[in-house]
This record gives sequence, structure tokens and C-alpha cells, in this order.
Amino acid sequence: MTSILGTTRRSVCLFIAGSALALSAAHAQDTFPSKPITMIVGWATGGSADNVSRLIAQHMSTALGQPVLVDNRAGAGSNIASELVAKSKPDGYTIMLATPASHGYNSALYSSLKFRPMEDFSPIGMISTSPGTMLVPVDSPYKTLRDLIAAAKAAPGKLNYGSAGVGSSQHLAGALFNKMAGVDIAHIPFKGSGPAMTEMMAGRLDVIITTGPLPFVQSGKVRPLAIASHQRHPAMPTVPTFEEAGLKGYITDNWYGLVAPANTPRPVLDALNAALVKSLASPDVQKAFVEQGAFPAKAMKPDEFWAYVRKGMPEMAEQVRAAGAKMD
Repeated sequence: MTSILGTTRRSVCLFIAGSALALSAAHAQDTFPSKPITMIVGWATGGSADNVSRLIAQHMSTALGQPVLVDNRAGAGSNIASELVAKSKPDGYTIMLATPASHGYNSALYSSLKFRPMEDFSPIGMISTSPGTMLVPVDSPYKTLRDLIAAAKAAPGKLNYGSAGVGSSQHLAGALFNKMAGVDIAHIPFKGSGPAMTEMMAGRLDVIITTGPLPFVQSGKVRPLAIASHQRHPAMPTVPTFEEAGLKGYITDNWYGLVAPANTPRPVLDALNAALVKSLASPDVQKAFVEQGAFPAKAMKPDEFWAYVRKGMPEMAEQVRAAGAKMD
């Protein structure tokens, strides 16, 4: 009898302890966030990815009631940032700005990665989409896309294009342009699109194909030649699409989203998604994206965003193959 009572007491104690732990965990999720959140960005300050992350971090901070701090970890086409976040604690306090590089191009561009794009992350949601725009210095002799292509064909390897680094969307956009236009324009990688744009505005780069071009266009130091979308952008109505300018089929529709480490609790992901959706609904955010040459994404639940990413990965891998780009 004593043994039975002892066993019963132990079982009750274990039940109470387990219930307390479960309640504690549930309470922790219910009160998320209770401290600042770090948003890791795999690109340097001053570029389009950095601008997007800081805009959305500011508004998510308000929605969540806790600071969302941007931490730039540039390098290796955002692989450094991706590896860091993939190995972070899955509690929602470390999240990452995802791009077609981290969740598309890099899987085909690099022979091996120290993270798995789908398995090592949990989805939060889509932020925006942004087509690439071809820019040249304002005093460039090339007034149209046809001018640039003609000059590149006349002197293979003489012209150059800049990018935010090897494996960046600008790198892949330039490589694909070379292939589709039948030209040889040399690639010059930088540590972020900010430094690349600085060189562009100084006239030391011939061309770049980048997202978020409007602030640079408005500075009066660069000239847009064409936009890689199906239709013209409302903020740049006089800029033709590549198809209109003479290069059919050239489309580069980039996107930005948010992810967290794999196994982040679903209530935490839902809280982050709700803050993101609320931020995207802000007229100020929508206006800022359009002014940058981007489009705010429609509201997506985490699973919808992950389905979008998964569907696009084979297409981006094909772009890498078509461009003939490869990194070890």
C-alpha cells in the first residue's frame, strides 16, 4: 500500500511539474515579445535590402511593442547571415531578411552551403517585390538600352557592371543580361549595393541592374534605361520595360521576406506575421515602397509565404544555370 501511495505521489508531482513547465512555456509565447528582436540582414548598409529592412523594422517595432534592431552581416552573397540565423535559438528573437539569394539562387550558385534554405528556417511572411532597373551614370554616353548593347558588342569586356557581391541579385541579373543580350560586360562585386551605387554615381561603373532605384534616380546622378518587369512602374512611368526597349523575355522580379530559425514556435511566428501584415498595411510603408520602385506584398500567412518560396526555387536555379554563373 505504501509503495502504491508513493508511486501515486510521485506521479502527481511529475504531472504538476510537467503542467507548470507547459504553462510556463505557453505564458512565454503569450507574452512574446518581452525583449528586443534582432533582424539579421545579409547585405551592407545603404543598399536596397538595408532600406527595406530598416523601414519594416521600424513599423514592426511599433506593432510589437519592442525594438526590432537591424544587424547587417554582409558577405558571401548573404550566406554568412543565413548560416548565423540557421544556428540561432528558435525563440523568435533572431529573425532574418530573406531574399532570392538566401532562398533560391545560392543553392544553385554555390557547390555547398552550411545551411538548408527550407529545412533550417521557419517562414514569417513576404515583405515586398521589386523588379531590377538598369542604371547608368547621368553623364553616360548610353541614352538607351540599344546604345549600351551596341557599345558592349563593339568592345567585349571593356564595359563593367557592379553588384552587391558575388551571388547577389545584381550579379545574377547582370550575368543573365550578358547571356540574353549576347554581350560580355565584366562583373565587379562590392560588399553591398550601397558601395556599388556610390561608385556608379561617381561615374566609375558603367552600369548596374538593381532594385530600389528611385532615390538614386531622384539624386540626378544616375539615369534609368529599362525596368525588368512586365509593366512600367508607376513611380517611373517614362522608363520602358526591357521588352519595350528591345530585349524580350528579360524579367527579374526580386522579393524580400522574413524568416526565423527552424522550429520557432508557431504562436511566435504568428505574432511576427501579424506585426508584419499590420506594418505592410500602413500607408506610409506602402508609399515608401512605391517611392523606392518596389511593390508592397499582399498579406500572406507563414505557410503561404513558404509555398511561394518553394515554388520559386527551381525557377531561380534555372536562372543561375542560364546565366552560367557558379561559385565555389
